[in-house]
Amino acid sequence: MLISSALNDRVKGWAALLDKKNRDKSGLFLIEGVHLIKEAFQSGAGVRTVVYDDERGLPEELADIEESERGMDAEWNRASRAVMAKCSDTDSPPPVFAVLVKPNTDAEALFRGKGLVVVLDGLRDPGNVGTIIRSADAVGADAVLLGKGSVDLFNPKVVRSTMGSLFHLPIVEGDLTELLPLAGDRGIKRVGTSLQADHSCYGYDWKQPTWLLMGNESNGLSAAVRELMDESVIIPMRGRAESLNVAMATTVLLFEAARQREL
Repeated sequence: MLISSALNDRVKGWAALLDKKNRDKSGLFLIEGVHLIKEAFQSGAGVRTVVYDDERGLPEELADIEESERGMDAEWNRASRAVMAKCSDTDSPPPVFAVLVKPNTDAEALFRGKGLVVVLDGLRDPGNVGTIIRSADAVGADAVLLGKGSVDLFNPKVVRSTMGSLFHLPIVEGDLTELLPLAGDRGIKRVGTSLQADHSCYGYDWKQPTWLLMGNESNGLSAAVRELMDESVIIPMRGRAESLNVAMATTVLLFEAARQREL
């Protein structure tokens, strides 16, 4: 089907998913680009609709998927450049986008596996959250817990920044003041970072079940979360930089955890 008008009701519905309130209301979200859409299909995500630029044609990388999915749940549509632009928050419209059903990930996913979970407390930058999800995926972490006050997981910029890792591990959105005590009751160590910490991150035993707590870009961990923290560590730095970006710091800590656990 060719959809040419940006005033089409379906197009208005897709474009509305650029706003969080409409994503929350509908239970749907958008992804853009060939790579993300391939990852979504390969991961069994709930792809409802794929829309591609009629002038450019269906990207070659998706042709086999379209053929195999024909008659299945996903609907495939051609659209004008105006439609593609209306449904994107980027300066250059993508060649293809898709509408997906939000995954329903329950909190029990946090307690499965080897006990390495990344907990984000009030992170607001989409790029930071997306990068941390990629790093958690890269080291084989069990899950990511996104606390209240953080940027929406399905914000288009977060989704793009994950580069598909969004589909590879459980990501739970929840209240940290409720979930962190549950972790403590199960013997899981809740570890944060602090410039005043006495212990190096390289001296901490990451082989034990650990939830890594990372705080807001400007203010760090909230007072309520700090009260629930068992231990704090510091990343030693020899240069003159005061601190690392939260996504970089999280990546350093996760790879140290992976080094201890696997090497």
